Amino acid sequence: MMFIGTGVDITEVRRIRTAVEKWGDDFLRRVFTNSELKNAKTKNSFYQHLAGRFAAKEAVFKAAGDNSLSWRDIQINNDRAGKPVCQFLNGRGRYINVYISISHVKTYAVASAVVTKKA
Repeated sequence: MMFIGTGVDITEVRRIRTAVEKWGDDFLRRVFTNSELKNAKTKNSFYQHLAGRFAAKEAVFKAAGDNSLSWRDIQINNDRAGKPVCQFLNGRGRYINVYISISHVKTYAVASAVVTKKA
């Protein structure tokens, strides 16, 4: 595996809540995929969950170093065991692997990403 980059991001949960309250569905649809929103709506900690996904996407942007990636090119969900996983959409990211970790508390969410080149 060839290492490409690493990224980390911390997001205030309040910042995500404020954006949703101000811009509503326009903000949500610009940043998150339908799958991510469907999953978030099942969580008791809706804004914390979204803040974690937001931080994860920011961490992936930093680690990948690809300025052409957009919010909806990246989808963050969980595997069957609950581990967060990153998928690329829209034909992006075919040649890289992404490993992410997300954590959150009441007021902050943090995520890290490591990107390697596929063998």
